[in-house]
Amino acid sequence: MKFAVLPVIILILLILSPPLHSEEIDTLMNNVQLEEVVVQSFKQDNRLKTAPLSVSVVTGTEIRNRSIIDIKEFSSFVPNFFMPDYGSKLTSPVYIRGIGSKINAPSVGLYVDGVPYFEKSAFDFDLSEISSVEILRGPQGTLYGRNTMGGIINIYTQSPFTYKGTTIRGGLGNYADRTAGFSHYGKVNETFGYTFSGDYSHLGGFFTNQYTGKKADESDSGSGRIRLEWRPAGQWTFQLQSSVDYSDQGGYPYAQVDSATRKPGEVNYNDYSSYKRLISTSGLTLGYIGNSFSLNSQTAFQYLTDEQGIDQDFTAASVYFARQDQTQRMLSQEINLKSNTGKDYQWLFGAFGFWQGVDNEVILEYKAQQYETDKLYDNPTYGLALYHQSVFNNLLTDGLSLTLGLRYDHEKASTDYIAYKQTFDTRTETDSYDHDLKFDQLTPRIVLQYLFPSKQTLYASVTKGYKTGGFNTSFERDEDRSFKPEYSWNYELGSKLHFFDNRLRAEIALFYIDWRNQQIYQVLPSGRGQMLKNAGRSFSEGLEVSLQANPVNGLMLQAGYGFTYAKFKDYKQSETVDYSDNYLPMAPAHTLSLGADYTLSYVGPWIDRLTFSMSYNGTGKFYWNDNNKVSEPYYGILNGRIAATKGVLSLAVWGKNIGQQDYIAYYFETSGKGFAQKGKPFTYGVDLAFHF
Repeated sequence: MKFAVLPVIILILLILSPPLHSEEIDTLMNNVQLEEVVVQSFKQDNRLKTAPLSVSVVTGTEIRNRSIIDIKEFSSFVPNFFMPDYGSKLTSPVYIRGIGSKINAPSVGLYVDGVPYFEKSAFDFDLSEISSVEILRGPQGTLYGRNTMGGIINIYTQSPFTYKGTTIRGGLGNYADRTAGFSHYGKVNETFGYTFSGDYSHLGGFFTNQYTGKKADESDSGSGRIRLEWRPAGQWTFQLQSSVDYSDQGGYPYAQVDSATRKPGEVNYNDYSSYKRLISTSGLTLGYIGNSFSLNSQTAFQYLTDEQGIDQDFTAASVYFARQDQTQRMLSQEINLKSNTGKDYQWLFGAFGFWQGVDNEVILEYKAQQYETDKLYDNPTYGLALYHQSVFNNLLTDGLSLTLGLRYDHEKASTDYIAYKQTFDTRTETDSYDHDLKFDQLTPRIVLQYLFPSKQTLYASVTKGYKTGGFNTSFERDEDRSFKPEYSWNYELGSKLHFFDNRLRAEIALFYIDWRNQQIYQVLPSGRGQMLKNAGRSFSEGLEVSLQANPVNGLMLQAGYGFTYAKFKDYKQSETVDYSDNYLPMAPAHTLSLGADYTLSYVGPWIDRLTFSMSYNGTGKFYWNDNNKVSEPYYGILNGRIAATKGVLSLAVWGKNIGQQDYIAYYFETSGKGFAQKGKPFTYGVDLAFHF
């Protein structure tokens, strides 16, 4: 299936047509425009409405109006963004335009206030005190580098120079949902500001384990954050931030799927399964804005330790139980220097270096055979990157610009692996492996953009995507110990439009991805465990459309649609199994979001402001595995929220999955059986906050 010609024709007609005006429409609309949204990244430094990239920016207000509490809830809210609920915070599969990774290193980058999050176990955390979230679709390797083939998620917290005051908040919901939090933003003087905040949440769990009679997925989590900002002079800024996040959860509410009806039964396993995690992250940012150039330096350190226990047969029988302990330390340094003259030629130079150490121990108990295996991994990785970007504005004619980018990455990964078999008092070494892998890669990017006098824009880009290879932590054959890098060439045509004096904004992007050596999740030959292997060649193509409107004062409307058609071109899993022409797993054909927010001011003596919010997110159809035997049909989730404010007091009532939609949140196969986690049921609650 190739692109239809019609969307391209429509796109060109929209660009070339004059701006739409109507006296009748102007009469209905007051003279208030949509709020300008700015991409906050130092590297981009562009306004969203003209930036030559496919990006969705979600403001803190939208996050609150949608009652979004973690990154998973952006799934389908952003076009072609899909993030299934794995069942614990151990791993967070993220897919953009069909590009993602179910295990090992993610294919989508995550940055919080410029601090990189490398480990998949760190992606799932509660969102609070958020200023905005940027989701950049498509490879961002030239400026961001490591493992960003699918895109980038940039999260920004609130600044004490933008926000002020104290907030105390709490919430109650069904399923024993309890939340509490506080934050304070203050300034010692006009040059020094500070922030500190803390949050706690408890969830009683959605799914009952029939064997124990207790909830399988009860959880507790807490976090704290401090942020210090110093602006000693108009040109200099210093920012120090540090956060800690702890979670303790029961997890993996998986039930066996009936092979005939494809419906999951009840959760029923005998060994309690859990996941505990502690993350500490700190970052120091230095910024300088001069007359001719700007400088930005980011130093970051992250420490993560976790413990997993899982009944790996997911039955009432005592067959297998796995335990995993992991410790990660990550140190990174990035420096950017860019021009700041306002001239037609703009440049940026950058350097990035990191070291990551991961120590991992996996113990698998074979209860029926009364022995266990103990596997120890020491996996240090370091990397260095140099990159440059040049932008030539008003090239040959006014409004035409050319962007050229190039990045060089060098990375070395090592593994020191040893395995033992323990039987009663006998401990025997069964395997060992000590090896290094080195990777070097150049990733170019070319963008041609035309900015019309009306500020409508049209752009086309070609970008190379790259993700390093690595070592599998589960394998049963020598050839499965490691996997190769994957590569892609990405072609994109897009436009950003605005009408009715900026009350309506529209964005459209068409993309095609030619993908080589795709890293594919596979089950081990024994059926117990998982690994990555390389497919020969794949492709992904589709479109994205985003609309935002402010037809009358107080009313905001949003719509987003993503279409992805992604298949294997050449993928022979074995000599006898050929998956060529199958659909890529975890790549929904359609993602749809519709939202509306209506705010009334000065409702009466008891209410200063009243806001009604509704949203609908649709996902599907997609396949869970590369064999395409099990799929998830299209499903839609309806959410709503009503919030009232009076003085310092805010009260909100919310509901999620109001229509009680049944769907599968996660599916996998092990030991020849299919298991699934049901989607979250209808939930509701009330939030109360005091703002001083």
